Amino acid sequence: MTQAATDLPESDRSERIAAQRRALPDAPGVYLFRDSRRRVLYVGKAKSVKKRVASHFSSPSTKGAHGLLDEVEHIDFIATQTEAEALLAEQNFIRQYRPRYNVRLRDDKSYPYIAISLDEEFPRVYFTREKHRRGRAYFGPFSNAKRVRETLDLLGKVFQYRTCDGAEPGRASGSPCLDYFIKRCQAPCVGYIDAAGYRESIDKIVAFLSGRYRQIERDLEEEMHRAADAQEFEQAAMYRNRLKAVRSLLERQRISNSSVGTLDAIAVAAEGTDANAQVFQVRDGVLADRQSFYLDNQAGRDEREVAEEFVLQYYATSPAIPPHVIVERDVAALNGEAIAEALGDRRGAPVEIRHAERGDKRRIFELAERNARLALDQDRLRSERRRVQRIEALELLQAVLGMETIPMRIECFDISNLGETHTVASMVVFEGAAPKKSDYRRFGIRDTQQDDFAAMGEVLSRRMAQYVAQRERSPHERDYDASFAAAPGLIVIDGGKGQLSSGLEALGPFRDMGVTVVSLAKRIEEVFLPGRRDPLVLPHDSPALQLLQRVRDEAHRFAIEFHRGRRDRAMTRSVLDELPARKRLLLQHFGTPERFLQASREELEAVSGVPGKVARDIYEYVHKIR
Repeated sequence: MTQAATDLPESDRSERIAAQRRALPDAPGVYLFRDSRRRVLYVGKAKSVKKRVASHFSSPSTKGAHGLLDEVEHIDFIATQTEAEALLAEQNFIRQYRPRYNVRLRDDKSYPYIAISLDEEFPRVYFTREKHRRGRAYFGPFSNAKRVRETLDLLGKVFQYRTCDGAEPGRASGSPCLDYFIKRCQAPCVGYIDAAGYRESIDKIVAFLSGRYRQIERDLEEEMHRAADAQEFEQAAMYRNRLKAVRSLLERQRISNSSVGTLDAIAVAAEGTDANAQVFQVRDGVLADRQSFYLDNQAGRDEREVAEEFVLQYYATSPAIPPHVIVERDVAALNGEAIAEALGDRRGAPVEIRHAERGDKRRIFELAERNARLALDQDRLRSERRRVQRIEALELLQAVLGMETIPMRIECFDISNLGETHTVASMVVFEGAAPKKSDYRRFGIRDTQQDDFAAMGEVLSRRMAQYVAQRERSPHERDYDASFAAAPGLIVIDGGKGQLSSGLEALGPFRDMGVTVVSLAKRIEEVFLPGRRDPLVLPHDSPALQLLQRVRDEAHRFAIEFHRGRRDRAMTRSVLDELPARKRLLLQHFGTPERFLQASREELEAVSGVPGKVARDIYEYVHKIR
């Protein structure tokens, strides 16, 4: 059952929130905190929605967590039958809305996987970063691409799968490729192995990637002894070499005895708004992979809450869930059963969520804990170093440009065109010497006949006009634009003295407020300032110049991206799109745009539903543009 808590008049926010809280159920479910624009700020789940939401407002540590509760205007909820259903619903909402105050991966990079094309007669085993195709088995994610390629190299040596592209094996010459002669492929392309025999190798690869290492060792050892007993010594040597390769890899990665079995150990370290999660994947006592995830924890929640949310997010996208997951004591004690039920439903088999008290499992979890803490400390050290470097660059830029204050907000404008067509402009924003992509804006130039100087003047005039308009609006209005409402400390124009001159008049109000305006020319990276005849030439290793270059290059990239998009759309448009009307009638009558273009005036006039004068106008229009 879904219900939005009742809204009261906006005049009293506290009473409205209190009324919404009273409407919440004392039952399992998911709740959503929304702001004044109905954007989802945070998604939570609870055994009792009413009690959990109340804890947000009553706990001092949560109440001051980076302004979350100050932004809440509406509370929605979804009631569920069980807590496990609430966990799954919560993860669906987090993936859908990506709320700012939920735990999120700091980067959006795609992790590498190994895929097997089981939908083909002779399946391929290959590196990929996607995992959505039907009929494919995916294994991973892996911590890095190097690890995937090393694993693929071992699989090629041991199981000899084909590496050729396409659904069918082979190449145009009809002869085996080099992989066959170096014993990396069994040449199904020329019939040296049939589909059934090749599938046996693929099944062994699946077993290996699934962590059934002991089974692979036993099978290879049996094959070696069988070949030796049959006096097929060349075959026996081949199996011996394969067995050595597998054992060599496993011994390097073995961290416990095989009795530990297959499990994931997940540990989290959190401090302030930063967190790190470590996932140790153990398969048959072998450390198959170790993954490190940096997390945004804007709500400043404790390690138990971060760990719980990370576990659910991680397994929501992971193609494989192990039968055992080792977590910290509080996660297992408070929500272990609900998490186990949710993961078990997805795995199709029971999953045990527990904390390790002793033995090898405890040692593995402690190792994951230490790695999480070290990774977080190193990341915070790197972040602090980068922050200091950015401040130093801003201070130096302030000094060389003679500014009264540090330019915390820098805006840069660039023009992109191809001749006189599809002229566009970009505005990028750096705050604290770092990109603020939410404030980037694009402009389509209205007067397509103008040159770059006039185009720059138009864009800067529109920027100035938007600032004036936005300052008169309330932040709660729907058409309020925070980027245009902010005043920059420094405006950088991509170009030379001409581009700078074209923008000074348009930016008069900004300059009266003390905003500094400069241009950066590409040829020898000269900085032009108003009222100064000679450009300022900074050393190429100057942090101030390097910051200006980063801002300028980002504006150029953003403008080029917009320009290419508009140009590609224009190039793929049909001639019929330019016609004033009756496009569907013409297509239905002639069948294809090509046949329409070849039509005579009489044929156009014969189209049912198209008046004669309109048909003659269309004929003249088409032949004019051709």
